[in-house]
Amino acid sequence: MLNHLLRTYIPRQTLISIKTFYNSITNPIFSSFSPNMTTNVIVFDPKAPSTPVSYPIKTLEELKNRTYFNSFHFQFNKASVPLVSSNGADVKLPNRRRMMVCHDMAGGYIDDKWIQGGSNPDAYAIWHWYLIDVFVYFAHELVTLPPPCWVNAAHKHGVKVLGTFIVEWDDGRVIAEQLLATPAVARMYAKRLAELAEALGFDGWLINMEVSLDIEKIPILKEFVSHLTEVMHSSVPGSLVIWYDSVTIEGQLNWQNQLNESNKPFFDISDGIFLNYSWQEDYPRLSAAVAGDRKFDVYMGIDVFGRGTYGDGQWTTNVALDVIKKNDVSAAMFAPGWVYETQQPPDFQTAQNRWWNLVEKSWDITQKYPKVLPFYSNFDQGHGYHLSVDGNLVSDAPWNNLSNQSFQPYLEFSEDTATEAIHAFIDFKGASYSGGGNITFKGVLEGDSYITKRIFLGELHLGTSPLCLTFSVKAEGSSVIGLKLEFTNTNDDAENTTSILLASWGDALLTMERFSSKFNTVIMPHHVKKIETVPEWIIQETNVTMQDSTLTGIHALCYKSDPKSASSEYHAVLGHISIKGSTDNTIFPPASNWHVESQNINWKSDHQGNKTLSVNIIWKLNSNVASVFSKYNIYVENETNGTNEESVQASKYVGVALVEAYYVSALSVPAGVTGVKFIIQACGINGEFQELADSPFVRLHPLI
Repeated sequence: MLNHLLRTYIPRQTLISIKTFYNSITNPIFSSFSPNMTTNVIVFDPKAPSTPVSYPIKTLEELKNRTYFNSFHFQFNKASVPLVSSNGADVKLPNRRRMMVCHDMAGGYIDDKWIQGGSNPDAYAIWHWYLIDVFVYFAHELVTLPPPCWVNAAHKHGVKVLGTFIVEWDDGRVIAEQLLATPAVARMYAKRLAELAEALGFDGWLINMEVSLDIEKIPILKEFVSHLTEVMHSSVPGSLVIWYDSVTIEGQLNWQNQLNESNKPFFDISDGIFLNYSWQEDYPRLSAAVAGDRKFDVYMGIDVFGRGTYGDGQWTTNVALDVIKKNDVSAAMFAPGWVYETQQPPDFQTAQNRWWNLVEKSWDITQKYPKVLPFYSNFDQGHGYHLSVDGNLVSDAPWNNLSNQSFQPYLEFSEDTATEAIHAFIDFKGASYSGGGNITFKGVLEGDSYITKRIFLGELHLGTSPLCLTFSVKAEGSSVIGLKLEFTNTNDDAENTTSILLASWGDALLTMERFSSKFNTVIMPHHVKKIETVPEWIIQETNVTMQDSTLTGIHALCYKSDPKSASSEYHAVLGHISIKGSTDNTIFPPASNWHVESQNINWKSDHQGNKTLSVNIIWKLNSNVASVFSKYNIYVENETNGTNEESVQASKYVGVALVEAYYVSALSVPAGVTGVKFIIQACGINGEFQELADSPFVRLHPLI
């Protein structure tokens, strides 16, 4: 709470003084402990095997010596989701005004530092990626490395991710002297930063030199920024180096709040400038004039906490956005975690959706998906109270892991849900078909009426091959869900729009009579199935052919299968949507094609014969060909002496891996267990997964 009050009300210069005093009397350490533990804080040893975590680099010595690459945790911190465009080329920023979001959430490295996931079902997350172009992971550490969960979630939605290099406070003056000792030293540190971004899979750096410098150091500082930009562009095509409006070309720490002669030399040798947030109404216009044809590389800062920011931030953040939009430059929102940190009422989900709705109304949508095939979404936000696979519950433990986040729906926010006929929302408590969430549609529908709800806005360009669309529904009474697809194509320079209804299974004749006049085409499902273990889920599959068209919209169509139903209550759940082409089926190699091994095995026993096991499991295809799987579910089976099936207990879900390694920490192994079998279940990007019986595994036996 104290940190929260400081951040909200105390000016920056006062905070600098407080930080300086604090550093003089403390020696903070990075503590590492299990995400399920609340005590036993220990000094962090990055070389020792332990639950994988993300952490910053705190000294130039560590950066210079590449010590991070010798860390046990390095292998786990690599992002696994690449950032690619619809044609497979490197993603470049669009030639329009853009939205940058600078994370700065409660100091960083909280629930998101647990790479394999934590246990907080209400952990902070962002899911309005369709409003964002660039995401910056920010903390007050020398080198802030984005946790891979943020990179994976952002990249999935087409958003670039930057780390932060920041030099600040009185200690920062000493660091700056070392960093800028000579041009050669500065170039060396620039190369080290580029190496980290390339190795970990993120897209560049925000550079914040928030200290005063001797004037003779400015040419070396320019060399540092210029070389970093050059090396980043060559090692990570499409990458960005963004300069923060801090020290000036005269060496003074004097935030300009606009692009001018005092900071433009840094703008000229980087990919853009993040301007401080204390600007005045005409500064966006003046900055655009100075930038010329690079006006979209000017990012006007907005502090969402409202600390001296134009428009006061918070629930009036849109005031600043409107001015920025009017002058056609870009925006940089600092600390949108304000909604979470200040516990805005009535709850985080509602407040977050309401706040981002202000942004959408002011700024408009910038990202669209689906863009490429295959496309799969189970609407998982990356946290929840349970996990399901193919309709079956595999874990009822609360969890968080942003790497699990699926493509997020474009659900529209309503200020007054009481007047909505049908309210659409992400439900974390109800049963999910896959992952930890679903879209629930709940309300009232009378007779023949129906309602559409926006789910996705796409840019999926189609050829001549048919699409296969699959979606899962769980509904009460006569409530049903169909999918409305919107396509565009251009003929004779005229754009034509086509709407297709993928109707729910049921009475085909009645469905056609009701909807054939309202849509260009109505298609009944080609295949309908139920899962034997969870028959309440209905999986519907439909083929669609729309040659040389673009899929631009996917909406849920809520209606009643029986218009004469006595009940007007409506309640239906959408579990997932899958879209794939004829060649998008996943081929899973047999278990014999994988090499699986265990490392850092550590058995411990108590006096009653119970044991715990910690082990690092790694795997790869024998062919050394890079795998194309989106993730791996990890299961464990306890085995006892015997020759029948009763000697093997049921598979138990352990966790999920986004890289080809998983660290098992202090797994309880009951007395009498003679063998522990870990199974690695590969999952395709189209939502398919390998059967456990066919999956690779490794077997370990307790020490006697």
